[in-house]
Amino acid sequence: MSEPNQPDKPFAAAPVRSEMFASKPPEDGGMPVMAWGVAGLVVLVLFGAVLFATRSKKAAPSNTVQPLAAYASSLPLTQLAMSESTSLSGGKSTFIDGHIKNTGSQTITGITVQVLFRNDENMPPQLETLPLALIRTREPYIDTQPVGAAPLKPGDEQDFRLIFEVIPPNWNTQMPEVHVIEVASR
Repeated sequence: MSEPNQPDKPFAAAPVRSEMFASKPPEDGGMPVMAWGVAGLVVLVLFGAVLFATRSKKAAPSNTVQPLAAYASSLPLTQLAMSESTSLSGGKSTFIDGHIKNTGSQTITGITVQVLFRNDENMPPQLETLPLALIRTREPYIDTQPVGAAPLKPGDEQDFRLIFEVIPPNWNTQMPEVHVIEVASR
């Protein structure tokens, strides 16, 4: 039988080890230096790509007359005529129709023109820049398409139409000047 209390032996409690107060073992679960280096490199490459993609040429102000394209002399614009149309909703459109011929040696896939609406008030002309659209059909109405849909080969000629929804109020009602300022070719 065991004795509940033994007076000769002092009571000694067994040491209790608490995990809360124990020192932590060293961890190796952190990110390695190589992973941080690769992540930093990826961030730098992405930042560089965004900078490169958003970089653009310094555009000329929209209210300045642009120089003629180098190939413009090979694309004479003739038979210029103006007309107007009013829609059922009361809107008005102004058209400049004409004829273009490719007298050069390149196949043309795109043409941008600048149209100068002059005035009699000694003010700078109103400028409109837009792509030239070729007339595809005339019946039952005039339908246009971009030059790229039917490229102009050397010697080709085609009718075109420029459409304006707003004309400057101080325009002198004379035929505007139409300048070829950009030409895409292949």
